[in-house]
Amino acid sequence: MEKLIIKGNTPLNGEIKISGAKNAALPILAASLLSNAPIQISNIPHLQDVTTIVSLLGQMGVRITLDERSNIEVDASQLTSFHAPYELVRTMRASVLVLGPLLSRFGEAIVSLPGGCAIGTRPVDQHLKGMQAMGAEMSIENGYIKAKASRLRGANIVMDIVTVTGTENIMMAAVLAQGQTIIHNAAREPEVTDLANFLNTLGARVSGAGTSTIIIEGVNELGGGCYHVMPDRIETGTYLAAATITSGKIKLKNTRPDLLEAVLLKLAETGAVIDTGADWISLDMKGNRPRAVDISTAPYPAFPTDMQAQMMAVNAVAEGTGVITENVFENRFMHVQELQRMGANIALKGNSAICSGTDHLHGAPVMATDLRASASLVLAGLAAHGETSIDRIYHIDRGYECIEEKLAQLGARIHRIPSNTAE
Repeated sequence: MEKLIIKGNTPLNGEIKISGAKNAALPILAASLLSNAPIQISNIPHLQDVTTIVSLLGQMGVRITLDERSNIEVDASQLTSFHAPYELVRTMRASVLVLGPLLSRFGEAIVSLPGGCAIGTRPVDQHLKGMQAMGAEMSIENGYIKAKASRLRGANIVMDIVTVTGTENIMMAAVLAQGQTIIHNAAREPEVTDLANFLNTLGARVSGAGTSTIIIEGVNELGGGCYHVMPDRIETGTYLAAATITSGKIKLKNTRPDLLEAVLLKLAETGAVIDTGADWISLDMKGNRPRAVDISTAPYPAFPTDMQAQMMAVNAVAEGTGVITENVFENRFMHVQELQRMGANIALKGNSAICSGTDHLHGAPVMATDLRASASLVLAGLAAHGETSIDRIYHIDRGYECIEEKLAQLGARIHRIPSNTAE
């Protein structure tokens, strides 16, 4: 176990590169199960979640080669197992994404019900409903999803709720199905589009990704290919928020401003001066304290729930009062209590957090409760007077590549130590 030590109250300044998107890399790696030809995937981030899914694929018999430039070659031609065990799946919800590819290509799958961040109920019923509509026999026994199908058939599927992993799992299952599958009320997130582009690179016939209706024409097999994973829009937003909360000035490279327009609009409301190019974003607070903003989370293209905690940290030190309403997950305010330990003035009312900004936060020992909550504590620590120690940072390592190194490049005073080390 490790923790981060941050000495705050220093404006961030400088340039860093954004990593590949975790939430695109994970389904793309799972989708490699659909092909029996070698696939080269670049811009893979070095994250604990990526290590987990690579371990899961390797345990199934997938041959994986990794080089020093974040490139992975995947060869799933000699699979030896269709079983995703609890020991691996329990740490990461995205592991359930192997269900659709295994069922579609091999006709069977045994996948543990998933784990991951404890930020609310995220059932897999939409995954199962979609695959049953395509002719699969599905059951849940002893905590495992058991699925069988001789060959899936195309179907007309209406999602009861917008679900990213549900859309991705059904899309992957449909790629090798017989006939046409239409997914209505599909998730529109850019990571879904990235997965569709990857599948099409291998010979799939997917159209409509990025809209609420995705059409998949089934093919008999997929081939190999090369693919570059999209940049991480949430990592991008987190570092922009870090510059905002510290009244700093930064430039982020290897990113895409078109992926986070809702976030950029809210950051501009705080008083940030933002400039963009095709693959870069700069933000300059001109040394000013941010202004409080109101935020309401919703599925893409609205403001992402994965940026809610970070913007709450910004509001904690902002001028005025901001209201943040969480509409996606019902249990995603666990960071509030930790921010309050640092002096934040936040009141909860139902699914809204009313935050009155304070002149400054003060350093304190705090504990990360989930991936994005941990990012909000890092941001608060960067802005706080004094020293902040953040425990349980394995949450951070699930979604941020080399976070302390990147922040240090921007001038942050941050380092990692074992939890039992005296500070």
